[in-house]
Amino acid sequence: MQLTILGNNSALPAYGRHPTAQLLHIHEQSFLIDCGEGTQMRLQQYGLNAMRINYIFISHLHGDHYFGLVGLISSFSLLGRTKDLHLFAPGEMKNIIEMQIPWKLSFAIHYHLMSESEDRILLNEDKFEVSCFPVNHSIPTHGFTFIEKKRKRILLPEKVKEYEIPKYFYRQLTDGLDYEDKYGNITRNEWVTQEGLLPKKYVFAADTRYDESLVKYAAECDLLYHETTYLQEQQQKAIDRLHSTSVEAAHIARLAQVKQLLIGHFSSKYKKIDPFLKEAKTVFENVQLAIEGETYTI
Repeated sequence: MQLTILGNNSALPAYGRHPTAQLLHIHEQSFLIDCGEGTQMRLQQYGLNAMRINYIFISHLHGDHYFGLVGLISSFSLLGRTKDLHLFAPGEMKNIIEMQIPWKLSFAIHYHLMSESEDRILLNEDKFEVSCFPVNHSIPTHGFTFIEKKRKRILLPEKVKEYEIPKYFYRQLTDGLDYEDKYGNITRNEWVTQEGLLPKKYVFAADTRYDESLVKYAAECDLLYHETTYLQEQQQKAIDRLHSTSVEAAHIARLAQVKQLLIGHFSSKYKKIDPFLKEAKTVFENVQLAIEGETYTI
């Protein structure tokens, strides 16, 4: 489970920083989270294969989070993509795309449109699960939770051979079931397996005002991305514009007892972003800056 930052700035590109976009890899799947202006250029710049993206998640309809989407979709078609694309976005997204791309694409887009304040599972597959939750911003906005599923139990190869368990039953063993042979003999699951790894959890909190209702969604996650548009000296501006400061993001991370905090969405008024890290660390130690082109292993 790896996260690459494609854009870490807020509304305006500045000082070599670009609007929000992230690429998350879970096993063989690639998930694009938001798609600010120039996202496809960042993908090319960092040598990432955009054609592997099968799922796109748009948190809200402020331009710095989706203005790159139409260009990316158009490029997919020009490059001859045939694989279906699944798009999870606010309800108006379908009309926006169809208005700007009135021609037939080389692939199908499946629209999964989210209504205001939805809190539900969006995808539930064998190896991953994705859900959305509402956050406190100036327009309807959703955060996303990505879970990399791990097998509940791990096979012990020597033991399954010793007890002569057929391969077709291996999946049931990882689900915790005992094995019974045709003679009625029982092989206990704990004899041939061990405890599996805990699921990995990434929470993308999108643009949000400081709001402790977020804590329940981020609780004990492996990595929380929380916006920090302003430094603490600009707290009133953050309140007025329904954004957060570095200190406020760190407070959420501490309350949620997350393992690691990643901060981004920096205002273009700041040339240097190191002060964001310094401020956040006064409240929560395990924090990193979201740096464009960097990949973070979760």
